[in-house]
Amino acid sequence: MGLLSILRRLKHTPDQEVRLLLLGLDNAGKTTLLKQLAAEDISHITPTQGFNIKCVQSAGFKLNVWDIGGQRKIRPYWRNYFENSDVLIYVIDSSDRKRFEETGVELAELLEEEKLAAVPLLVFANKQDLMTASPASELAEGLNLHTIRDRRWQVQACSALTAEGLQDGMNWVCRNLTVKKK
Repeated sequence: MGLLSILRRLKHTPDQEVRLLLLGLDNAGKTTLLKQLAAEDISHITPTQGFNIKCVQSAGFKLNVWDIGGQRKIRPYWRNYFENSDVLIYVIDSSDRKRFEETGVELAELLEEEKLAAVPLLVFANKQDLMTASPASELAEGLNLHTIRDRRWQVQACSALTAEGLQDGMNWVCRNLTVKKK
């Protein structure tokens, strides 16, 4: 079952649009995750220069997933994509412990953004297929996610490479999404 079939369950009105914003540091696995969700080939992934967007329109349902590059020089431009986002999906490389503080700072700044206020947050603790990966619970604790009170949030262990955990994360999105009237 792909992303579109899961999100079809959300369709309450014709032409319902859902905007998912996919962010995280460079090399976290955002593009691989997006391609897995779209059932595309993941054998040739290159660093995102700018953004990728996947738009799917089917049976009156429109899904927009925005994958924005995570390089330090691109991050200031993230705010150009905040408006009308229904869900924030933040991807973390669970095996890159040296960057946990940096990713925590970036996530904290995102959660302070007015245009993302009350937007549900899904944190994908990616690269769980690697022996050096920190467990999702450890990431949640290190990021102080338990202090978040202004939105629904979830940490989901996953591997964008094997697709393990992606479906569980998207099921959570479906259960916790409040689509705004466009």
